[in-house]
Amino acid sequence: MLPVTIDITHNHISFDKIEVSPRGDILHSLYLGFSYTNSLTYCSWSISSFYSPTPIKKKEKGFNLLKVILPTLFLLFFLFIVLLLIIRSSLFKNKKGPFVHRATKNGDIFSIWNYDGKIAFEDIIKATGDFDISYCIGTGGYGSVYRAQLPNNKIVALKKLHSSEADEPALRKSFTNEVKTLTELRHKNIVRLHGFCLHRRCMFLIYEYMERGSLFCVLSNDSEAVELDWSKRVNVIKGTAHALSYMHHDCTIPIVHRDVTSTNVLLNSELEAFVSDFGTARLLDPDCSNQTMLAGTYGYIAPEFAYTMAITEKCDVYSFGVVALETLMGRHPGEMLSVISSSSSSSSSFQNTLLSEVIDHRLSPPKDRLVERDVVLIATLALACINSKPKYRPTMKQVSQQLLAPKGLLAKRFSDISLGQLIIPEVYLDVGSEISASEI
Repeated sequence: MLPVTIDITHNHISFDKIEVSPRGDILHSLYLGFSYTNSLTYCSWSISSFYSPTPIKKKEKGFNLLKVILPTLFLLFFLFIVLLLIIRSSLFKNKKGPFVHRATKNGDIFSIWNYDGKIAFEDIIKATGDFDISYCIGTGGYGSVYRAQLPNNKIVALKKLHSSEADEPALRKSFTNEVKTLTELRHKNIVRLHGFCLHRRCMFLIYEYMERGSLFCVLSNDSEAVELDWSKRVNVIKGTAHALSYMHHDCTIPIVHRDVTSTNVLLNSELEAFVSDFGTARLLDPDCSNQTMLAGTYGYIAPEFAYTMAITEKCDVYSFGVVALETLMGRHPGEMLSVISSSSSSSSSFQNTLLSEVIDHRLSPPKDRLVERDVVLIATLALACINSKPKYRPTMKQVSQQLLAPKGLLAKRFSDISLGQLIIPEVYLDVGSEISASEI
């Protein structure tokens, strides 16, 4: 039989089996013909002469599957990386500090920090009746404070600069300082800032609302002052001390409040203390002279600040001492400050004045021995804080640590302790020794 030459290119033939191809019927019949003539070997040679594909392995299907899966996985991984980079780039672009910025129609900025991000300027106007006087809950040197209930039923306090003040560079700077300072503070006894608004019509801060108002207002109201018993007053003073200690010693750059007063200590529904109003606060830069214009509230300003104009933590220490005495006495210490600052503190009348005669008479004297001890310790620390010489005042860290340290009971009866016994010698304070009420 003569060899038959057959063109079977573009067809897929295996020696193990014949696969169906576009011309599968022909191949199948050919295979049968080769088998019938027993010329498979010769025909195999003839086929190889015209079409010699690489033999296909039995695992070709698995191999083809990998060729599909691997590129697909690689593509998905690549898309995931690209998406991750886009998200990261977007977050980086928007994260310029703790604020999330959103432009308003007027081109001004309304910023929200740690809040729901849905407050709009129009919501604030509506919630305060366009800052109607009926919503005002207080007025300070830098603006008025309003109570506002937002559409989500959240109640906040708004500190708004007066219209005439909003245009003054110095007060705008004060507003900016308060925002900058509050965004850098994280302490449980420092009022929380929800956001702020810089708008052409007005500027305001959005604070956590404090239901009981300021310490000054509570002490000025007889019924509320009675509710603020000795235990709660001790906690108010402790909370204020811890907040100031954090500002002075735990911040990257120490912060001096410069206006610590009973009006700037706010109380929540549980009568817990929160330091607020940082309009005059200043970051202490060790490379500058820390001199500035006079700031603060009369009756709370450290005496040396009036003539040195130097900002130090000891200015806040003095103001804290005044607030601590005011909390114990139920009123501003007034004349006592001038007595302690002068040689009159060594007079027999002052030395023999009993502590029980000075503290708030609207409350019964403390009965609990632990509370008695705390009241005596606070009075001792407060008198040390208002020392006329800054170097003899303790630091707020020392005050905070003393209030936290375990202490024993009083060695004397509370009713027998005099102010003279609470005055710590200057040498004793200068070496930074511990103050213990158990020694009294």
